[in-house]
Amino acid sequence: MIFFERLRELRVSASLSQLALAKIVGISERGLRKFESGENLPNLAVLLALADYFDVSIDYLVGRSDDPCRR
Repeated sequence: MIFFERLRELRVSASLSQLALAKIVGISERGLRKFESGENLPNLAVLLALADYFDVSIDYLVGRSDDPCRR
């Protein structure tokens, strides 16, 4: 699974709209849509905010690990 799939999966499982998550991490809804479509990738600050919000490791978020636990 790659970033855009994992991001969408986490957002949907948390019952969040794209707008709600975008507001939480401080980006535009359009920006989040582009992440979920695979059109763009987040910068480090947004990646950290997403990982912090969902309480997962960055490796999990970007698909380098199937273990969501932070170490």
